[in-house]
Amino acid sequence: MLKLLFIGDIVGRPGRDILATKLPGLRREREIDFVIANGENAAAGSGITASLAKSILGCGVDAITLGDHVWDQRGWENEITEIEHVCRPANLPKSNPGWDHLIIEKRGFRVAVFTVLGRTYMGLKAECPFLAADRMVAQLKPQADAIVVEIHAEATSEKIALGWHLDGRVTAVLGTHTHVPTADACVLPKGTAFMCDVGMTGPYAGVLGREVRPVVDRFLDGMPRKFEVATGDVRISAALVEIAASSANANSIELVTVRA
Repeated sequence: MLKLLFIGDIVGRPGRDILATKLPGLRREREIDFVIANGENAAAGSGITASLAKSILGCGVDAITLGDHVWDQRGWENEITEIEHVCRPANLPKSNPGWDHLIIEKRGFRVAVFTVLGRTYMGLKAECPFLAADRMVAQLKPQADAIVVEIHAEATSEKIALGWHLDGRVTAVLGTHTHVPTADACVLPKGTAFMCDVGMTGPYAGVLGREVRPVVDRFLDGMPRKFEVATGDVRISAALVEIAASSANANSIELVTVRA
């Protein structure tokens, strides 16, 4: 039996700080073999930088995935290929820099991970996530013992549909992007762990990790404002998946919440 922890969107300094403080102990206590984290909001809530990616990996994260804020930080398009264990969404145009998947290995067991962006209510130009996932699964099957798919998307229907589409072909389909953990963690009939959104790692005393007042005022009058990262009620939110090494099927999945 192997254990994989998938950490939801790391938001700003609060998310990075709780990761540095709590993840090493969590890995030991729960005997976790693999840790994957979405880092697309690590830099003040939008994007990531090389120095931040290195600091997240230094906390005990084995692989960093990204989402629709992948190119928000200036210069990251030049840095991404210099940082190992970071991948951008696999269904972006092939001309985009960076790796479209990662393979991490522990105890002689290889886990491949890739991200697909949803296309409903999402801004980036992206290939169909279903067709991209089919392509990536076919490519990675000979290279890995298990495959974990992140669906970074807004629409719950799109995420759930992808879970059913890949059931039995991958170990887990895990949703990110909305920053709100969902109560639907399950193992689908053919052995794929699924969760619509694993939540965010950051401050929950806010609106999706941002200070309350500017967001509320924007809804009231429509005027643009700077949304600073909030600071209160900081948590790690993640999905813990137990994997049967013999079959690469998921035995269980649960939401893990760690408070500061």
